[in-house]
Amino acid sequence: MIPIVKTLNLYTGIIGISRKICILLYKQSTMKLISSLRKKSGLFILLTALLFGNAASAQLDPVKADSFFNFIKANPLRSSVYITRNDTVIARLNENKLMPLASTVGILIAIEFAQQSTHEMINENAYVSLTDIEKFYIPLIDSASYNSWLADAKAHNEIKDGTIKLVDIARGMITFGSYTVADYLMDLLGFDSVKENIALFKLKQHTAVYPFAGSLFTYHIPKKSSEDKLLKSLSKYSDKKYSMEAYYNHLDIKQDSTFKETFNPDKFTPRLMKMWNDNLPASTTKEYVMIAQALNNREVIDEDAYFPIAEVLEQPMEKKENQRLYNHYGAKTGKTAYIFTRVFYFTQKDKTRIESAIFLNDLTPAEEKKIEDWQPAFEAQYLSDPVFRSKVRF
Repeated sequence: MIPIVKTLNLYTGIIGISRKICILLYKQSTMKLISSLRKKSGLFILLTALLFGNAASAQLDPVKADSFFNFIKANPLRSSVYITRNDTVIARLNENKLMPLASTVGILIAIEFAQQSTHEMINENAYVSLTDIEKFYIPLIDSASYNSWLADAKAHNEIKDGTIKLVDIARGMITFGSYTVADYLMDLLGFDSVKENIALFKLKQHTAVYPFAGSLFTYHIPKKSSEDKLLKSLSKYSDKKYSMEAYYNHLDIKQDSTFKETFNPDKFTPRLMKMWNDNLPASTTKEYVMIAQALNNREVIDEDAYFPIAEVLEQPMEKKENQRLYNHYGAKTGKTAYIFTRVFYFTQKDKTRIESAIFLNDLTPAEEKKIEDWQPAFEAQYLSDPVFRSKVRF
């Protein structure tokens, strides 16, 4: 899931003269840097390992990396960035700005899952019925993610007679960002228990965590009303009122199989969809880096809870090449048609730590697709190329 450098075959498969020139300049600058580091053997070995040995799902692509970086620079009002290295801030932009998280709020759910598993409040290896999860499935907001998770679970033989392990459900939530799965897990763990992690990690700028599917029914236009009136009414809701209404709708979905039929996706207009996105649980890049730092340092929660944290949130460590380079590596991406969020953290074998959160909001669907395409290249370039990393300033 985490795109890291696999090779520097900088010529093969590259099409277009401009791209060739860009990559050639990148190679020349990188080779000069490596040459200057040869006398410092330890640093040279580390850099060489990062550049040539850190393989995952993507090769370096300086053009896409620059596209992602330049988009943020050109759109600062829609962007928030906070990156730290060994507790020193190395990049920042609007880090205290409240931004919707999309499914990245699943980090808090994963933390609660790990704690309850450790304290034997749940059995992570217990099988549960898929029908219990499907109760919360609303295709409008979760068709791609939920069905991708199911397909992956089937491909890996995780589903047994219509049931699946809790730990595989949690892993799927992190990998695929399914709101259906998130709702099921929050219902199982307890919404209040998940919310308590906001205080546990001393987050001061985090809105309420609530059920995703349930919140959609808040946008039902009553008879003798209109879209404009509903939007005006919802704009006056407090965070508490909005989350409680979503919760009551969640209970109706859970207890009444016919309740979902009251939601009409044809009347969920782009304006209503945009407001739903804007009202998703929100926080700041600075606060999510605070969470990432705690996880990276193995702090705040019980030491034993980091075993399930590793299972659920640190899936990049299942790649052998990452095991050679890192002690641990965790990541979560969230996205909608209007939002893109990415949080990751890692500790290298030499104890170097990096934590990063990048949130983008008010995107167009076309922009979000581009961001989704560019971001892995940006992350790979940022992790492996000190020259590129040094220019990422806002």
